[in-house]
Order: sequence, then C-alpha cells, then structure tokens
Amino acid sequence: MALADVEVPTADQCSFTVKTAERQLTVSFEGAWTIRTVGQVSRDLRKLKAKGLETARFDLAEIESLDTAGAWVIIRTAAELKAAGLSVEYHRASQTTETIMRTVSENHIECPPEPSRGNALVQVLEHLGHETYLFCKAGRDLLNFLGYTVIVLVRSILNPRRIRFVALVSQMEQTGFNALPIVGPISFLIGVVLAFQGADQLARFGAQIYTVNLVAVGILREMGILLTAIIVAGRSGSAFTAQIGMMKVNEEIDAMETIGLDPMDVLVMPRVIGLFLVMPLLTFYADVMGLLGGAIMAMATLDISLAQFTSQLLSVPRLNDFLVGMIKAPFFAIIISIVGCYEGLRVARSAESVGKQTTRSVVEAIFLVIVLDALFSVIFSIIGI
Repeated sequence: MALADVEVPTADQCSFTVKTAERQLTVSFEGAWTIRTVGQVSRDLRKLKAKGLETARFDLAEIESLDTAGAWVIIRTAAELKAAGLSVEYHRASQTTETIMRTVSENHIECPPEPSRGNALVQVLEHLGHETYLFCKAGRDLLNFLGYTVIVLVRSILNPRRIRFVALVSQMEQTGFNALPIVGPISFLIGVVLAFQGADQLARFGAQIYTVNLVAVGILREMGILLTAIIVAGRSGSAFTAQIGMMKVNEEIDAMETIGLDPMDVLVMPRVIGLFLVMPLLTFYADVMGLLGGAIMAMATLDISLAQFTSQLLSVPRLNDFLVGMIKAPFFAIIISIVGCYEGLRVARSAESVGKQTTRSVVEAIFLVIVLDALFSVIFSIIGI
C-alpha cells in the first residue's frame, strides 16, 4: 500500500512529515516537541497506517527542542507501529534527544487495564465482608492493647516509682479541671430540657410534680454520665490521639525508645490513670449541674420553690440511681483513654494519618461508650438496680 506524502503542521513550529517508499515508512520530526505543542501532533500520529509496510524509520535530526512529553509521544507511536508488525529504527538523533528518548523509554510504565466491573451484588457482599474483617481485626488489636495496658498498669502499681506523678497531675488538670466549663453548661441545659419536656407531658395527667423524679432519674442514671463521656471522648480522647500521633510523626517516640524510656509508662499510663481518677468527679459535677438546671426550669414552669423541689427529690431513695452513674464512670474513662492512646500509637508518619486516626478515635470511643452503657442497663435491670 502506497501512502501519499503528508506534512502535518501544528502551532509553535511543531510538525512531522510522512513518506513511504519500498515498503518503508519514513517519519521526519521537526520543530519543538514539547508539552505545549504535541497535543495535535499526538492525535495525528495515531492516524498513521502500517498496512503493507515492513519497516519504519524515524528521522529525529530536525527536532529543535524535546521534553519528556514529546519523547513519550514519539515512543508511543513507535510502540504502536511495532504492535502492527513493523520494525522501527531511530536515525540522526542528537545526543540530547537520544538521552531524553532513552530516559523516557527506560522509565516508561504501562497503565494497568481498568478493572472489570463484576456483578453489583457480588461487589456489595465483597465490600461488606472486607469491612467486617477490618472491624473484627480492629477489635482484636484494641483488645490486645487493653490487655497490654492492664499488664503495664499492674506493673506500675507494684512499682509506684514507675508512675510519673507530674505528668499524671498535668493530665488530671487537662482532662478534668479544664473540662468543667464545657461539661457544666451542657449538663445544665440538658436538665432544663428534661424538666421542660417532662412538665409538658405530665401536665396532661395532672402529675407535674413527678417532673422532679423524671429529671432525677434521667440525670443521675443516664444523661449525666453519658453526656460527660461523650464530651470527654470528643475533647480529651481526640487530644490523646493527636498529641501521641504528632509525637510519632516527629519521631519523638522513637527517641524515647532509643534512650530506654517505655512509651507506655511515659505517655499512656498518665492519661489512663488521670482520666480514671477525674471521670467520677466530672460525672458528679454533671449530675449537680443537671439537677440545678432541672430545678430552675421546674420552678419556672411548675411554680414551686427550691425547697419543694429538694423535698420531692429526697422523697424516694435515689442512692441506687446515683451509684449507677458513678459505677459507669471509671469504665467509660478506661475505654476513652485506651482508644485515644491506641489510635495515637497507630498514626503513620503523615499529617493526614493524624487527622484520620483522631477521627477514628472519637467515633470508636463514643460507639464503645454507648455499647457499654447499653450493657450496663441490661445488667442493672437483671439484678434489679
């Protein structure tokens, strides 16, 4: 097959000339073959026909400038002609052109084929299975970390000199005292909401006075400790992950291990013990603020005095309700602190990983707190508390 001589000009003096003779295809490249000029040329080169030809000769003598984009277009054209059965040779290339062509050719990587899309139902089941496996693996790893933390905690109790009391007091201040400004107002407002909604519903039965009982049970058994745990998980749990994660990014944890310090003693134990000690105090504070909010709303909506509210509050035993919330506090503290430290130690050496693990820490801690709260509710119901 004989092809007519073709010259394809493009902008910025970039072109190629095609000639055929004696079953040989000759392509002469001219001008500046750079990323700015090879767009149109690339499309035209793909129109070359190889039928009836045996060899291809690429003449590179007239190339004025060449970058990796231009070299890749020429190499791709040669590869397509080779796939059609032609043998391709390069001629009269300058040393610079030859170097660029060789570099691009040696580092060229074929794009992998687009994965085939299977059955949609199969893909959904596969994704569900993969996520289930990752969930179970994360649960196993977290349980292992819990066991390791308990071992280190027992070791610290048997040898109190391992406990870093300065760091412990600092963590108690950060997680406990500094959390009061946020725990108090939220608990107060929850008490207000419970009292308002309770009074509105109980008024239909003429039993508004029992709004006090509703507020007391709701705050002492559930809302006080649950809100405190969620606030601490979002505030302190995320801080644990971010702090330890940034130390890992900056290789500070590696430096600790190099000089013989155990990160569990230095970083994890002060946070776990500190939150364990302050969580019951935060819960008690949340209970007081929640009851105060309920009392103020009850006085406003039911026209009762603070003395009447207190008398109704003490009219039935509330010790069990109070103890239920206080018993939950240490367990929630352990979950939040361990999840925060665990995710912090899993941070890779990038800022993106810090953000990802911090998010995971908050979500996992809140999820586990709610699950444990549900288990406690079932247990207390069974034993009659």
